[in-house]
Amino acid sequence: MKLFAGNLYIVSTPIGNLDDITLRAIDVLKKSDFILCEDTRRSLKLLNHYKITKKLISYHKFNEKKQTTSVIEHIKKGKILSLISDAGTPLLSDPGKLLLKECYKNNIKVTPIPGVSSIVTAMSASGFNDQFLFYGFLPKTENEINKVLVNLSNNNYSQVFFITSNKINFYIKKFKEFFSGREIFIAKEMTKVHETFFRGKIDDFEVFKNSMKGELTVIISEKKKEAKSLNKKEIINKAKKYLKKYTLKDTVDLIFESEKINRKEIYKLCLYAKNKANT
Repeated sequence: MKLFAGNLYIVSTPIGNLDDITLRAIDVLKKSDFILCEDTRRSLKLLNHYKITKKLISYHKFNEKKQTTSVIEHIKKGKILSLISDAGTPLLSDPGKLLLKECYKNNIKVTPIPGVSSIVTAMSASGFNDQFLFYGFLPKTENEINKVLVNLSNNNYSQVFFITSNKINFYIKKFKEFFSGREIFIAKEMTKVHETFFRGKIDDFEVFKNSMKGELTVIISEKKKEAKSLNKKEIINKAKKYLKKYTLKDTVDLIFESEKINRKEIYKLCLYAKNKANT
């Protein structure tokens, strides 16, 4: 694969198992002049595993403002730079947004190299509705958390969070308070030897008695729809309107699609409306 000088490559890396990396990602890292990484020690484990020896530049949330200017200068000089995070797809709750903004300001081409993401990996195993909202890390103060969760609790989609394991019990209690009636899925050490998934109803979910290490991916299920009551008059009126254009079967299907209530009852009411119209 040919790389272009003066480009920034956003390279996804494994979230645990070092074999979870694409051939293209390995090729890009091998051909890069510099590799930006959060923790050089962690990144070296991956790079050494694939015998990649390149100059590493420490780039994390505490120094990104300071480093961005020099990184842009390297790229302007025709160097090929890659950005990786400690694990997974960069920039999703990881540093790099400031750098990307500067790249776009300076008309520097940005090329994403796709790969593993803990977000979609956990979603694929959760069994929840695949229309989801990714939030990332929740605020740390209780007042801020309450404000955020009040808004999120009104959202119907599945929701994905990153939570440090030492705070999981605190957040479980908050989820019980704001997401009652939903389900929860917790992914621990994904793709690693001790990969574990926890799943259950939030209201019944117990806090963890033993401490855990690392970062957890937590998913709250979609909001369960409340059972709708049967409004006979409303359905009969709808049926009368639809029956002017559609068959009885199509009318039943149309009303069922919008109302999601007992099909047999809908059929009876539609039949009643049809008979009434013919008398």
